[in-house]
Amino acid sequence: MKKRALELGGNAPFIVFDDADLDAALPGLLIARFRNNGQTCVCANRIYVQDAIYKAIAATVAETVAKMKTCNGMDAGVSLGPLIDASALAKVEEHVAGALAKGACRLQGHMPPHLGGTFYPATVLADVTPDVAVAREETFGPLAPLFRFKDKVDVIAQANDTGFGLASYCYAENIARMFNVAEALEYGIEEFVEVRYVCPGGIV
Repeated sequence: MKKRALELGGNAPFIVFDDADLDAALPGLLIARFRNNGQTCVCANRIYVQDAIYKAIAATVAETVAKMKTCNGMDAGVSLGPLIDASALAKVEEHVAGALAKGACRLQGHMPPHLGGTFYPATVLADVTPDVAVAREETFGPLAPLFRFKDKVDVIAQANDTGFGLASYCYAENIARMFNVAEALEYGIEEFVEVRYVCPGGIV
């Protein structure tokens, strides 16, 4: 039997509690969302931020993403290149349009006029609601949709409301909370960044 590496689907949640180290959470969020232009199965597809820090996180993410340059990946200073094909581009456009139609706000993500092809700028949407396609489907592109949550019970319900269960991410300081969340999340890979040691199924 030949060895195989499979690129499977995902809809990973990235959870930021209000006690998280935000200086650590922001770089982690950007890597988890935008690595390989958002085109990996473990990319963070849904970003959940607790109410108390939502506005601050949204503003900081938008400000940072604004500095990410989309262009030919061979050029100096470029952060993101093109998407893999036209259908991938169409899906990102569909997810953005669907979220905006349901009341989301575009904080960042405007295409330079000279770019065409399958390029799409790194985009941040705020006030995204759970009834849109990006909440249910993998985007596979450079879109960061920000969802609000009230408490642990609320975010666990939102995070688990998907047919996928590949990967999840969580930033928090409270160890007891992290263990409770790890037990409740229905994902094979659970990365709790403040603990550093993870395995499929929870924290070790």
